[in-house]
Amino acid sequence: MEEKFGELEKEIGVEFENKNLIIQAFCHRSYLNENPDFNLGQNERLEFLGDAVLELIVTSYLYFNYPEKSEGELTTWRAALVNTKEIGDTADKLGLERFLLLSKGEKREKGRARMCILANTFEALIGAIYLDRGYEIAADFVEKNLISRLPRIVELGLYRDPKSELQEKTQEDVGITPNYEVLRADGPDHQKHFIIEVFLNGESIGQGEGWSKKEAEEEAAKEALSKKAWEKLKSKH
Repeated sequence: MEEKFGELEKEIGVEFENKNLIIQAFCHRSYLNENPDFNLGQNERLEFLGDAVLELIVTSYLYFNYPEKSEGELTTWRAALVNTKEIGDTADKLGLERFLLLSKGEKREKGRARMCILANTFEALIGAIYLDRGYEIAADFVEKNLISRLPRIVELGLYRDPKSELQEKTQEDVGITPNYEVLRADGPDHQKHFIIEVFLNGESIGQGEGWSKKEAEEEAAKEALSKKAWEKLKSKH
């Protein structure tokens, strides 16, 4: 297994002193259920650490590289960089899926479930790099693979908050504030999947899903914005 992860070290340009750390970063809890004799633990503690390290790296980069930007602008840029979709897509582009240690059932997961696993693994990898090689190497890795996506995010306006944008537009056009309702919440506590619908004056104008209520609400708002469903409601009344 060390030989396999040696390939990954070459690909990401980070050589580990403690090889167990990089392997553990890819060990999903489901893998241990089918392999109880595996000599390492699952990656959730590393993910917990990596999440905090990632936020500090991104925050520091934005603070020092964009001195003219306000706290509010930097917050929206950071949120656009560290969300599940952007991190998961980064992990996918790096080919991290090839190294995941999963149960047979989890290997069959596709779509958003797989994206969530990839994002969590990316954060666990950052935690592992931080522990093994220190902050500077972890920061170099994040800047090269994730923060490098910022120009595209800014150019396309992907940092804009769809919930705020929808609220502004609906209040301006029909004078009503949208509200969000959870239609369904499936899965275990550590990996809930939400389906949320956004309503305006009692009528549905969009639906979204995600691995947190916030993500699902944002997806619902995006759908409403793309459909401009509130304008149809205005013409009906």
